[in-house]
Amino acid sequence: MNDPHALFQTYLKSKRLKVTPQRRLILDVFLNSHGHLSTEELYERVKAIDSSIGQTTVYRTMKILADSSIAREVHFGDGLARYENMCGASHHDHLICESCGRNIEVVDSDIEQLQEQLATRHGFILTSHRMYLYGLCPDCRTAKKHQ
Repeated sequence: MNDPHALFQTYLKSKRLKVTPQRRLILDVFLNSHGHLSTEELYERVKAIDSSIGQTTVYRTMKILADSSIAREVHFGDGLARYENMCGASHHDHLICESCGRNIEVVDSDIEQLQEQLATRHGFILTSHRMYLYGLCPDCRTAKKHQ
C-alpha cells in the first residue's frame, strides 16, 4: 500500500483509534514537509494552520506515524529525534556534519554490497539497517581553516 492516507487509516482502524481532523492535518503537514523534521518543528507548522492542536497531539501522532511505517525516527547525534517520510522513499544513508548539523542523504551500491557481505560472513541475514557517517562538511572545514 503506497497511499500514506490509506495506510494511516488502516493502521488507526487496526488499533481501534479514530481518524480525527487533527491527525489528518498533522499527517498532511508532515507529508508536505521536506527533509527531517523534529516534533517541535512539525508542531510549529501545524500550529500555524490550526492553533487549537496541542503539542501532545503532534507527539502522539508522530508515534503513530512511526509505528505505521509512514515515518521513521532518525538521530543525527545532537540529541534531537527527527522524522523522515518513508512513503515512496528508497533506502539511503546519511552524511552528517558535526559542526553545523547539515545532513545529506546518500545512496551507494558499493556500500550496500559490502554491508550484505559483512552480514553473510557473520551468518546474519539483514532485515534492515541505518548508517550515519559523521564528519565536517566542506563549509565548516573552510571556516575552521580561517579561524
